[in-house]
Amino acid sequence: MEFPLKKSTVWNPRSYGQPSALFQLLSFIAATFLLALAHPAAAQDKLILALGDSLTAGYQLKPTESFPAQLQTALQKEGRKVRVHNAGVSGDTTAQGKARLNWVLASLKQKPDLAIVALGANDMLRGQPPAQARANLDAILTELDKRGIPVVLAGMLAAPNMGPAYAKEFNAIYPALAKKHGATLYPFYTQGVTANPKLLLADGMHPNAAGVGVMVKNILPTVRKALDSRK
Repeated sequence: MEFPLKKSTVWNPRSYGQPSALFQLLSFIAATFLLALAHPAAAQDKLILALGDSLTAGYQLKPTESFPAQLQTALQKEGRKVRVHNAGVSGDTTAQGKARLNWVLASLKQKPDLAIVALGANDMLRGQPPAQARANLDAILTELDKRGIPVVLAGMLAAPNMGPAYAKEFNAIYPALAKKHGATLYPFYTQGVTANPKLLLADGMHPNAAGVGVMVKNILPTVRKALDSRK
């Protein structure tokens, strides 16, 4: 693109020694325009928020071995422009996840295109009332609903030693809340990993890097479908 100038405004190095202000301005505009043509702005990557506890954070794993990191890698291998933000904190209960949700969202530079909520395991292991976990998860999903952020709710199942009555009440939390909020239910976050020593750390509870890989592989179709529904 050319910007026509009157002869009186064209810079003459012999007479002025420095370009005129108008010449500088027009040169800057022209350069900016040409740069924009050569390098169009890239579309912003989609953002997935992974809100959870140690199962999400990557307890005793390298950062690249955590659930968010491996999920991001798997999605990017499919050609998807996506980032997965690790908002997992080891030891978190549903109450603690609820307490920090707004801070987590405020710290992000963009609104998440999807949130994976994976909390409740620590409530169960501590024998906390299922009604309490349900209320906290309900509050988390309500806040995400208000912000227009779709959710994949990753469920958890009660350990056998919690007893049948506790298990019945706890296990019912996730299907009921997914239905109430229109969230996508992924029934069991550690499906295929729990009780498999080859996929667990020495504590017999947390997944090793290979175990996280199984978790990602299993949940990937659910996440993929949730992302595609946002197009």
